[in-house]
Amino acid sequence: MARTISLAHSPDSDDAFMFCGLARGRVDPRGLAFAHHLADIETLNRLALEGRHDVTALSFHAWPGVRRGYRLMTCGASVGDGYGPLVVSRRPLSPQDLDECTVAVPGERTTAFLVLRLLSPSARWKVLPFDRVLEAVARGDADAGLVIHEGQMTYRDHRLHRVQDLGEWWRLETGLPLPLGALAIRRTLDDDTVRRCAEAVRDSVRFALEHREEALEWALPFARGLDRARTARFVGLYVNSQTLELGERAVQAVSLLYRLGHEAGLIPERVEPEFVG
Repeated sequence: MARTISLAHSPDSDDAFMFCGLARGRVDPRGLAFAHHLADIETLNRLALEGRHDVTALSFHAWPGVRRGYRLMTCGASVGDGYGPLVVSRRPLSPQDLDECTVAVPGERTTAFLVLRLLSPSARWKVLPFDRVLEAVARGDADAGLVIHEGQMTYRDHRLHRVQDLGEWWRLETGLPLPLGALAIRRTLDDDTVRRCAEAVRDSVRFALEHREEALEWALPFARGLDRARTARFVGLYVNSQTLELGERAVQAVSLLYRLGHEAGLIPERVEPEFVG
C-alpha cells in the first residue's frame, strides 16, 4: 500500500499549474499517495507552526519559525526576478509616503510583509485576508494595500495605482531575485521518502512547463478574476526554471533576506536556510 503524504498548498492558479501533474496522475508519484490540502498562504504558515502537513507550501519569511520541524525544498519555490508583490493605493503615492500610511497586508508571516517592512519600517499596517485587500483600499479603508497572488494582475480593475513593486525594489537594492514562497518538508520523514517526494514534485513542475496548455486548463478554475491570457502570464511569472530547481542566486537571496530581516529586528534569530534536494 502506498504511503500517504499530506501535501498542502494554496488554491491559486500558479500552485494548481505546478501540481497539475500530480493531481491528475500524469507523473509517477514514486510509490507515494499525495493527499492535497488547500488553504491560503497565511493559513499554511500558521499550520506549519503546528506541524500539520508532511509537505507544505509556506512563505520564506515563515520558515525560520518552523525550521525545527521542517527543511526547505529546492523545488517548488516561487521567485520574483525583478518583479513581485505590489503596494497599491487609491490615490497616487510615492514609496516614501508609505512611512505615513496604514497598509492593508495579507498576513504578518508572508515574505511580502517582511519586504514591505524593510522598504518602509515606519508604515502602519492592518491584517486582512489576501482577497479583501484590493477592495479595502478601493473603499478607502486603508491608505495602501500589499497585493499578492492574482491581485498583482487585477489591481487596475479597481482603479488603483501602483506605489512600488517589491521585487523590483529588492532587485535594485540587492541585485538578486526575490524568494517568496517555498515548499518545506517534515524533518521526521526518512531520507528515502524525502527523496521520493522531491522527485515527484520536481516531475510535476517539469510536466507543467512541458505541457503548458494542459496545465493551464487545470489552473484556470483557480485563477480568481483572471482570463486565460492573464492566467498564462501570471503562472509564467511564478512557475519557471527556478521553480524546477532553485539556483545559486536564489539561495543566496534567501540567506540575505534572513540576514537583513534579523538586522532589522524582524526575524528574532540569525538563521541560514537549510535545503534538501
